[in-house]
Amino acid sequence: MKNYFSSDFKLGVLGGGQLGKMLLSETQKYDIYTVILDSSKNAPCAQICNEFHLGDLMNYEDVYNFGKRVDVLTIEIEHVNVEALEALEKEGLKVYPSSKTLRIIQNKGVQKQFFIDNNIPTANFKRFDSTSEIKETTFPFVWKSTQFGYDGNGVKMIKSSKDLESLPNIECITEELIPFKNELAVIVARNSDGEVKTYPVVEMEFHPEANQVEYVICPARIDEKIVQKAQQVALQVANSFKHIGLLAVELFQTQNDEIIVNEVAPRTHNSGHHTIETSYTSQFEQHLRAVLNLPLGNTENKVAGIMVNLVGEEGYSGDVVYENIEEIMQIDGVTPHIYGKRQTRPFRKMGHVTIVNTDLNEARKTAEIVKKTIRVITK
Repeated sequence: MKNYFSSDFKLGVLGGGQLGKMLLSETQKYDIYTVILDSSKNAPCAQICNEFHLGDLMNYEDVYNFGKRVDVLTIEIEHVNVEALEALEKEGLKVYPSSKTLRIIQNKGVQKQFFIDNNIPTANFKRFDSTSEIKETTFPFVWKSTQFGYDGNGVKMIKSSKDLESLPNIECITEELIPFKNELAVIVARNSDGEVKTYPVVEMEFHPEANQVEYVICPARIDEKIVQKAQQVALQVANSFKHIGLLAVELFQTQNDEIIVNEVAPRTHNSGHHTIETSYTSQFEQHLRAVLNLPLGNTENKVAGIMVNLVGEEGYSGDVVYENIEEIMQIDGVTPHIYGKRQTRPFRKMGHVTIVNTDLNEARKTAEIVKKTIRVITK
């Protein structure tokens, strides 16, 4: 095994946001020298990594030259220059996830076709070069931009032809609207030795307007048969990609208890933030173990938990203030995580709070109190 610890080994990470910041807590625990590339000098990772470089993640030269500095390259965001990764792989650099996986996942149309080609259950869809080509007569349906969507951006419920008028005229897909009981997620970890582990299935509750996750509930309040089915589908997806690292698989549980894949993220994910407090091995430590081909850690829960996203309140833009944070810190089992973004704006992810309790119902009640108490506003 390569000596990663207290050595000259360098782990490169494309992206310096909150996911990178939480990964750094694990690389620091193991004393693994970590190098970050991000386009903002004020990125959450900028002051706490071993080495920081400014650069555009979508620029070939910036990504390629950064890759030449490190021994293993990984990501904390999938919007990166794939051509540069392909060139680095040809020169022998280990890149996880692979450029092949990222090329598929970066485009939702290609991603959906990959599911179809690999017999992975998913909603029916159509692909369009531009929104203006859509001539749907059956409403409602879901519109998604094929690229650069995140945190609810690039996704819209279309109830009438009038809803199409406000959308950008870009490459997109339309999806059949699935009546579902639950939105679920499973995180799968896989290393290059082929060791695979899944985390417990989580249940996600979304904000109706922002289309962002408000609550992640672990374990999901579903039947054991559904748990097994969800984990099997997630494993099928990870194996189809031959993925190395962490893969978050977002799922729908339909009204007749089928499990279908919504979409995937080839990295640490919002649905796994609770693992820092609830799990024997956090998703961030597990990602590190997977991309370095170390033995995977125990994914079982130590305790039940709920994760609440902290997002900027509507009507506030500017220097951030976390109003009433002291009040929630007085509650047993409550742990806030602040991402290090000085500027807030409506619905921007600014942090999260994890609530743990041996009784999941009690944790859910506390989560509601937390959500109503803390506010992300401005001075």
